[in-house]
Amino acid sequence: MLQDISPSPAQREACPCVLETERLSLRSPTLADVKAIARLANDRRIAENTRRLPFPYLQEHAVAFVRAVAADGGELPFLIEQNLTPIGMVGLSWHQVDAPELGYWLGFDYWGQGFGTEAARAVIDYFFEEFDHETLFAGARVANPMSRNVLEKCGFQWTGVELHRFEALGSSTPVDAFRLSRSVWSSLKNWASSTKRTR
Repeated sequence: MLQDISPSPAQREACPCVLETERLSLRSPTLADVKAIARLANDRRIAENTRRLPFPYLQEHAVAFVRAVAADGGELPFLIEQNLTPIGMVGLSWHQVDAPELGYWLGFDYWGQGFGTEAARAVIDYFFEEFDHETLFAGARVANPMSRNVLEKCGFQWTGVELHRFEALGSSTPVDAFRLSRSVWSSLKNWASSTKRTR
């Protein structure tokens, strides 16, 4: 059933436990995951490209994150796993109710292998199937072409440059802003399906 508001804790409990892709499993993070999350996220290369991650990123930050998302309807995060090994996070946020946003980060050892695009596509599918929003937003630091590449592979269209504050930097920095409409995503899905059928 389509929802036109941000997910409440009760709605989130009704969400599928796991999203599956060819190589990955995506599931809700729990307190059992805090050591793995902290180990992956405690990397300046990640924090400087992610708006809300502090650096250093300690285990208590991961505990606070898991507890906060369990109590707050403003975020819907998924822990990304490959062969049961956590490799990063992807999720949706409704900090601006009318502007749902996709966000993601991967542990450095997993960069450049297509995992970000694969995880993002799964969450985009989930978003447009489960929620009645017509547009999903995202951003990538101007100095982070790999993240921009993920968004463009998913069909996001560039809309301009904005300034956003990054906690690890302690300042604001330019961010490429993107948007993905339901119609564009549907067209891309249909094109991919027809391509597979003709091969």
